[in-house]
Amino acid sequence: MRAELGSVDKKEKKDEERVELKREMGLFSAINMILSVMIGSGIFVSPAPALAYSGSVGMCIVVWTVCGIVSLLGALAFAELGTVIPRSGAEYAYFLDSFGPLHKFWGNLPAFIYSWVMIFVIRPAEVAVIILTFSEYFCQPLLDYLCIKDDQIIKAVALLALGIITYINVMSVKLYVKIQNTFGIFKIFACLIVILGGAYEISKGNTEHLTTGFVGTKLAPKNIALAFYSGLWAYDGWSAVTIVTEEIKRPEVNIPRSIAISVPIVTFLYVSMNIAYMTVLTIPEMVTSKAVAVTFGDKTLGSASFLIPLGVALSTFGCTMSIQFGVTRLCYVSAQDGLMMESMSYVHYRRLTPSPAVVMQGIIALLFIVLGDIVELIEFASFLIWFFYGVAMVSLLVLRRTMKDVPRPYRVPTIIPIFILFVAIYLTLTPIVTDPSPKYLFALGFILAGALVYTWFIYKKIRPEYLIAKLTYFIQVLFEAVPPNHTAAT
Repeated sequence: MRAELGSVDKKEKKDEERVELKREMGLFSAINMILSVMIGSGIFVSPAPALAYSGSVGMCIVVWTVCGIVSLLGALAFAELGTVIPRSGAEYAYFLDSFGPLHKFWGNLPAFIYSWVMIFVIRPAEVAVIILTFSEYFCQPLLDYLCIKDDQIIKAVALLALGIITYINVMSVKLYVKIQNTFGIFKIFACLIVILGGAYEISKGNTEHLTTGFVGTKLAPKNIALAFYSGLWAYDGWSAVTIVTEEIKRPEVNIPRSIAISVPIVTFLYVSMNIAYMTVLTIPEMVTSKAVAVTFGDKTLGSASFLIPLGVALSTFGCTMSIQFGVTRLCYVSAQDGLMMESMSYVHYRRLTPSPAVVMQGIIALLFIVLGDIVELIEFASFLIWFFYGVAMVSLLVLRRTMKDVPRPYRVPTIIPIFILFVAIYLTLTPIVTDPSPKYLFALGFILAGALVYTWFIYKKIRPEYLIAKLTYFIQVLFEAVPPNHTAAT
């Protein structure tokens, strides 16, 4: 009996010593991660496109509400995928498990292209743009007071903030969770300041703009399409928690719950904030304002108006940190499967973070900040995000046939993934049809380049093995990192 207990103790101790990512995120942290990614700077700075295209206050509120419902449906479909494929990586993992077994070459290509686009362009470019927004709002009060306008100062502070974020994500998942939860609370507080300011204005009888209702609604199909297009983009980020599935406690329970709680919260905040804005701002004022929330604060909050730029800074810092945290997990799992450099899956032997992947993402984002003028880069590549959402819906339908015996603690009606697939097709084609531009050819070119890399280095395995071995050794020594599931020496 003692021998059996001793063997159990040894097994538990061995599990504790195993070097791998741990499940550090509970329900509250999962909710906060979704809120952190969904609520960036957009609702504070530029929520006006939906209003400009819809043409009226009433139609604008309808657009924001419907977009929230559509986002919730898409997120619930992802929740099912997250319970069937309990791996980090979100779309990457779903593509690999659904299409991978179907063909030796083509099966793994969608997963590789997804990781190729996200790891090297979209996510680090988003990090760069959002951290620059953080720097602008963080520095602006001081620069205005000193009557200084210097973009180099803003860029320098952005680089410093990027370094801090990268340091946090390298050091500890627990540290990230604590800071993310704190910033998440401040972010909600900033939103509530705007909402309460609007409620106060309504209580004073400032409802002149709201009572116009649907007057001026633009019913042209193109305008309605673009209104919903801009609204759905503002809600992007609802799949954030599925990219870190392996670090969620009880993912089969907490992923669906976190989605079901967080997306309605964001919908309530977005709709309420737009109503608040429109209590004191006219449609032309909202459309032309460089930062709607700041303009609103100047008109309603008086000496407390500084809370708005501070809220934007806190919101963008937390958003950037969570985006980087998520994309490093994508890098981690794709490297584990041999679709990225193996060393990118290595974990620091004490801190249990994928430090090589985190630092690589920090370096790519740094290059984007230094190069500058990356907003257009995001625009030509970001339409692919909803394309990947659509492919994920196809994955869900495929998995229901190929993995029909796998237990599904949560399942959405089939009509939902089919509906989201059509929404994804619409959102992918809308920018191409309404604003045809050669920039979309660059996106196609980057995908084709990824296909060539996949064919040469992944499928045919033609690689400079000696150089890769040397680089892997260097990374291991530099980051004190080992392959995941390695047992630490005592």
